[in-house]
Amino acid sequence: MDAHAHAGATTTDGVLSRTHRALTLGIISVVSLVAFEASAVNTAMPVAARALDGIGSYAFAFSAFFTASLFAMALSGEWSDRRGPLAPLFTGIAAFGAGLLIAGGARTMGMFIAGRGVQGIGGGLVVVSLYVVVGRAYPERLRPSIMASFSAAWVVPVIVGPLVAGTVTEQLGWRWVFLSIPVLILLPLAVMLPALRKLPRTQPGARAGVRHVLGSRRCLLALAVAVGACLVQYAGQHPTWLALLPAAAGLALLAPGIVRLLPRGTFRAARGLPAVVLMRGLAAGAMVAAESFIPLMLVTQRGLSATLAGLSLTGGGLTWALGSYVQSRPRLEPYRERLMGLGMVLLAAAIVMVPLALIDGVPAGIVAVAWTVGGFGMGLNISSGGVLLLKLSRPEEAGSNSASLQMSDALGNVTFVGIGGVLFVAFGGGSIAANGPAATTAAASASHPAAFAAVFAAMAVVAAVGAGVAGRLRPKGA
Repeated sequence: MDAHAHAGATTTDGVLSRTHRALTLGIISVVSLVAFEASAVNTAMPVAARALDGIGSYAFAFSAFFTASLFAMALSGEWSDRRGPLAPLFTGIAAFGAGLLIAGGARTMGMFIAGRGVQGIGGGLVVVSLYVVVGRAYPERLRPSIMASFSAAWVVPVIVGPLVAGTVTEQLGWRWVFLSIPVLILLPLAVMLPALRKLPRTQPGARAGVRHVLGSRRCLLALAVAVGACLVQYAGQHPTWLALLPAAAGLALLAPGIVRLLPRGTFRAARGLPAVVLMRGLAAGAMVAAESFIPLMLVTQRGLSATLAGLSLTGGGLTWALGSYVQSRPRLEPYRERLMGLGMVLLAAAIVMVPLALIDGVPAGIVAVAWTVGGFGMGLNISSGGVLLLKLSRPEEAGSNSASLQMSDALGNVTFVGIGGVLFVAFGGGSIAANGPAATTAAASASHPAAFAAVFAAMAVVAAVGAGVAGRLRPKGA
């Protein structure tokens, strides 16, 4: 929507008014698709990893998604700024579906991980282009509400996703969880296209060729970071002297690229935009790394079915939506930075509670309780971070800054899921696979509570560090 359209909108317009209704429903459809996939995959992943004899590479199935999305996010930011968000959005949806088909048809863990990587490319393209759509199509006063709708779009999927995925996994097999989701792609395509065609496509004066976008400095740096992250993760899970070579090469690619891709001062928590970007990475990384291991812990250590293990995360999705709704209230606008800090404190408390489920006398339901607390914290934090980013960005930088925010999320995910995987293997978690791919319950599994406890302890520390960054979110002189 252009400036004239914004000027003509009345103060009574909302995200579901005639002006914005079609686009809002389209955005909700896309986010709901991503949400359903995430909740379904979390439920099916322990069974899929065992069926492919890949528990030792369990973390890679998650980190491959986030590593591939790093490059895609930079590409999407450049592409959106130069040509508008339409092309990267629909290319991303197509790649997302293709990755699901590859993963669902995988015969080896390597092929499964490759499919997750293709999904990551699609996810990276989609998430950044959606932020650009929000920045271009909605006035500033409506952005907290549309960010809240992002979270509200997760409510139904997180309720239905684990139940459907668990039932399908147990009755038909884990492959059908991946192979059935692509049919849902048609709905977002049909709903969003008319509204998106009305958005301006090209930044005035920009060179809009795809070749120029792919060859841009940010895209090349993001590719170097993605490759470097892969090498470091590989070295971390293969602790031999030979692994020092890929580790050194990975760090040589990773460190300079990260510094140049994120806003200057991000890693020292400089006030304003850099601190917002840093906190988002810490929040996303701690949450995703912890959540990735929760279903595996409940299946292998407490004997829960895949369905029940997945349902333990449902409350977190619901309270995430509630937290996002709370942050959208106009009366809380002056306290947005404090809301982000409170969100991190709640997330740290939730992660500390999770490993209590490793104690036999503690009900496994403690995980569900903990994740409702953590979900509310994430709703406060993530949505507020998106609002602050758009508030601190000039219109012509919305795409690149949105890409930086999402890349911080992905870097946090890659880094901390990778660290979680290293800790998990180092404390003996990889030997859970020794009982063969057919094992699905704790009765047939080795018990390695220390491996899970190490992961959750590390992520609680990350969340606590993020809470300390909250005092740096407000720019100087604000």
